[in-house]
Amino acid sequence: MRRILVFQHVATEPLGHLDPLLRDAGIRIRYVNFGREPHAEPGVAGYDALIVLGGPMNVDQVHELPHLRYEMAAISEMVVRDRPVLGICLGGQLLAAAMGGDVRPNPVPEIGWYQIHTRPAAHEDRLFRHFERRPHFIFQWHAYTFAPPPGAVPLAWTRNCRNQGYRLGDHAWGVQFHLEADAALIERWISSPGGRSEIERYWDARRVARIRAATSAHLPAATALSERLFGEFLGYFSRRRYATLGSR
Repeated sequence: MRRILVFQHVATEPLGHLDPLLRDAGIRIRYVNFGREPHAEPGVAGYDALIVLGGPMNVDQVHELPHLRYEMAAISEMVVRDRPVLGICLGGQLLAAAMGGDVRPNPVPEIGWYQIHTRPAAHEDRLFRHFERRPHFIFQWHAYTFAPPPGAVPLAWTRNCRNQGYRLGDHAWGVQFHLEADAALIERWISSPGGRSEIERYWDARRVARIRAATSAHLPAATALSERLFGEFLGYFSRRRYATLGSR
């Protein structure tokens, strides 16, 4: 049975749409929630893939949150071991930073539904080809962004954020958007006191109602895309054969 390691940073940012896909595929999931276990340092050698989820912290907080440094080391090891890696939002930033890319504040925050455009290289990418050469509205919540690491292939952009996705080699992907977010997750984020406070820092209180309306309009198509894109990632690592390397 395939085993996947999931780095989670807070309880409010789980796998979302990815969870039933993993379970239906019979994949064993090990969560490491650094919000509950800030000193956890699981060995990665026994896992077939790694997913790194989002979170409210930033990559430049390694002195306050030392687990971020461990995560980047673990991500780097998985890439070197040729294991599939998927980094979502903060996870995509950690993958970029671990492999020599840059992470910095985005010129403007993105919270809500934004149109994702793909670059030409996405048309041949295992995951991003499921965008089918057309824009899709996908949920976002970030104030920082990444520059892809050296050698990575940029795959997507929005009007306000030039880097929304990239592939490193043939087995690691970083995305800035939250394609894993389902209706319950989005509602939890926008209705929480912290979430509303962050939204109202940049927009007026009507923004929450607009996000709810956009969720009703765009979530069905985003869900279908998430099943194709994430299903491709899960099928990819489920079928792979790996060389055996010594553990660290």
